[in-house]
Amino acid sequence: MFEQVEGLIREHTGLQEELADPALHADASRAKRVNRRYAELSKIKAAYEHWQQLGDDLEAARELAKEDDAFAEEVPDLEAGLAEAQERVRRLLIPRDPDDARDVILEIKGGEGGAESALFGADLLRMYLHYAESKGWKTEMLEKDESDLGGYKNVQVAIKANASDPSQGVWAHLKYEGGVHRVQRVPVTESQGRIHTSTTGVLVYPEVDEPEEVDINQNDLKIDVYRSSGPGGQSVNTTDSAVRITHLPSGIVVAMQNEKSQLQNREAAMRVLRARLLAKQAEEAAAEASAYRSTQIRTMDRSERIRTYNFPENRIADHRTGYKAYNLDHVMNGALDPVVESCIRMDEEARLADLGS
Repeated sequence: MFEQVEGLIREHTGLQEELADPALHADASRAKRVNRRYAELSKIKAAYEHWQQLGDDLEAARELAKEDDAFAEEVPDLEAGLAEAQERVRRLLIPRDPDDARDVILEIKGGEGGAESALFGADLLRMYLHYAESKGWKTEMLEKDESDLGGYKNVQVAIKANASDPSQGVWAHLKYEGGVHRVQRVPVTESQGRIHTSTTGVLVYPEVDEPEEVDINQNDLKIDVYRSSGPGGQSVNTTDSAVRITHLPSGIVVAMQNEKSQLQNREAAMRVLRARLLAKQAEEAAAEASAYRSTQIRTMDRSERIRTYNFPENRIADHRTGYKAYNLDHVMNGALDPVVESCIRMDEEARLADLGS
C-alpha cells in the first residue's frame, strides 16, 4: 500500500509550486480545490516521514543495543510507536470521499408523531447548532416552517467550516446524519405520562462551491412567488416574497420564505437546489459504479432509521455502528463527536476491507 506514497509526495511538491504561483489565485474555485488537496497530502507526507524516522530510530536502537543495554530498553517503545505510525499512514491512504471538505445544507423534516415530531426537530436543530459551534463552524438559517407549539415542521440550515483540511470539513462529519431519527419520550402534549415514539427525518447535502459546478438550464425551472405564511397558515407578509422553484427534469421542488426579500429567497432556493442536484448526481454515479460499497455507512436510503434517542433512559443508540451511551443529555447539547466518530471508524474499516479485497 505504501508504494503509492512516493507518487503522492511528488503530487504534493507539484501543488506546493502551484500554490506559489500568483496566477492560481485569480481562479478562486481552482485555488480552493488545490488548497484542499494540498492539505490532505500534507498530512500523508508528515505521517509517512514520521513513520520513516521511527523506523530509522528503531534500527539504530537495535544496533546500539548490542553494545549498550540502555538502548535495548528503548526498543519496545519504538516498536509500538512504529506500529502506530504505520497504522496512521495506512488510514490516511484510504480513498477519501471527494466531498469531505465541502460545507453542507442540513434539512430537518417532521415525520411520524405530529406536534412531537416537530418539537424533536427543534431539539435536533439545537443539537446540530451546538455541535457546529464546538467545531468553530458558522451556521446560517435558510428556511424554517414553525409549528404551533414552537417546533419545526421543516427547517434548513447551511453549515460552513473555517478550514481547508478535508478531514475537518463539515461533510466529512455530518454526512452520516442523513436518515430517520427516532425519539422515545413523554411528549408535552401527553396528559397521562405515557412514553411515545416519534420520528424526525434529517437530510444532508454537500453544498456546491461554485454555481458552475452544477449546470442548470433556466428553461428547466418553474418559479412561483407567493405570500409568506406563519404557524397556522396566517399570512406574515403583504408582498409576494416567498419563492418556490421546481426543477422540471428531476422533479425537485424547493420553497423559501424565510427572508422578506423575494430576491434573497430565490438565491437561497437556488443554493438548496444546486446542493440537491449535486447529491442526486453523486447517488446516480454511485449506483452505477460496480465498485460501490453496499456496506457504506452513509446510506442513500432516506427512510433508514439510523438512531434512537431514549429520554427516560438518557440513552442514545446508533443502529448502524452499534454505538450506545447513556449521556443523551450531553449529546443533545452538542456532544456528538463520539457518535460521529463511531460512524467514521466503521466507514474506514469498510474502505480498508475494500482495499484488501
